[in-house]
Amino acid sequence: MWLLCRMKTASIQELKQELQATGHHQLLELCLRLARFKKENKELLSFLLFEAHDEEAYLNSIKELVDEAFTELPKPNIYLTKKTLRKILRVTNRHIKYSGSRQVEASLLIHFCSRIKSLGIADTKSPVLNNLYEMQLKKIRTAMKTLHEDIQYDLQKEIDGL
Repeated sequence: MWLLCRMKTASIQELKQELQATGHHQLLELCLRLARFKKENKELLSFLLFEAHDEEAYLNSIKELVDEAFTELPKPNIYLTKKTLRKILRVTNRHIKYSGSRQVEASLLIHFCSRIKSLGIADTKSPVLNNLYEMQLKKIRTAMKTLHEDIQYDLQKEIDGL
């Protein structure tokens, strides 16, 4: 079975070496941001040290994880489908929280919604699945309000496709 929540986490030694090479001011910022999160601290620190500089690659890797999770979705069983979708969304939201970027948030949620739409899950008679889908669209629109107009236009075209 797929393990969506497992992303490559650096070892303590790798983290230590990277922290030693980091400047004092940046180290302070990293530690303060790390202190805000009680869970998955190593995962967050790995993101900040190794992936934050290349947001596009990070975004693509999370999209691949989401795609992999959707291939394992139990379609005939609505109950298991709901549980699996919630798990995928929970992991996606955790990675959104790591990035702290509204553009990453909007892009990942649009990808999540497009996968739901492509599988026809949003068209089911289940109010829970429909509400889940609608809430993600609402979160996308909220995240888009703070972005630059050009980015908003590009993302709006993607939303219109949903």
